[in-house]
Amino acid sequence: MEFRTKVETGKADFEIQPGEEILLVGSCFAGEMGQRFKDNGFPVTVNPYGTMYNPASILHTLERLQHHTSTVSHQPSSFKTVFLTLGTNHVYRLKETGEIVDNCEKRPAALFQEEELTVDECADYLSKVGELLTSHCPEVRVVLTVSPIRYRKYGYHESQLSKATLLLAIDKLIHHTSAISHLHYFPAYEILMDELRDYRFYAADMLHPSEQAVDYIWEQLVAWCFSNEAKAFMDEWRPIRQALTHRPFNPESEEYLHFQNKTLERLKAFQEKWKTR
Repeated sequence: MEFRTKVETGKADFEIQPGEEILLVGSCFAGEMGQRFKDNGFPVTVNPYGTMYNPASILHTLERLQHHTSTVSHQPSSFKTVFLTLGTNHVYRLKETGEIVDNCEKRPAALFQEEELTVDECADYLSKVGELLTSHCPEVRVVLTVSPIRYRKYGYHESQLSKATLLLAIDKLIHHTSAISHLHYFPAYEILMDELRDYRFYAADMLHPSEQAVDYIWEQLVAWCFSNEAKAFMDEWRPIRQALTHRPFNPESEEYLHFQNKTLERLKAFQEKWKTR
């Protein structure tokens, strides 16, 4: 007897390889996934200009990344795989200029006008993101996700409508108007909402997923699109990382100095094997 609804992710038609450079842009859920990429030894760039929640702001990040390479180490063409995590269709316009701002910078609320992007507007912004990315790298893989974090300030019904707008925009982009040849959807939202629909999988605020839930979504992502070589890479990296972050009781002891030297030898061998830095 089954006591939960399993979300079947299937298998992606691409595979992330060992040490592959990854770009993640979007809501704080992108940060959660980005941290797990980092913890597993991948060179990742996560929200280089801050957390972005809506499709317009995600586009702004990619545009800035293209034109301000002095502030980051990579151009869009450096990344084979890009994850875009959408949080909301709500945007804020500066009344004085009419531009959509990515951060209100704690300025008075009276300076801004809150709006909701339509399905077509969301799809259009995401299409422009795709055009920008593919202009640098035609073979780039773009993975779209919707953050499972609900927005209490909208009200729960409005939050659901916002998520629905994003999901419809993604569906339109994938099935009807995509300018991206390698476009994918990963159901992080559905995994939490439909498969882990129990408050034991939420943090204390009852809105954000718990560490256990994020770890489970990460496991599903690995199963969905990581190559066997990438999984072996992570298995080898994990004990080395644990050794590097170990905090000894007596850091001056001969035993710990020997442990350090052995760890550095293991790290060098790992880097030479997998051609990483």
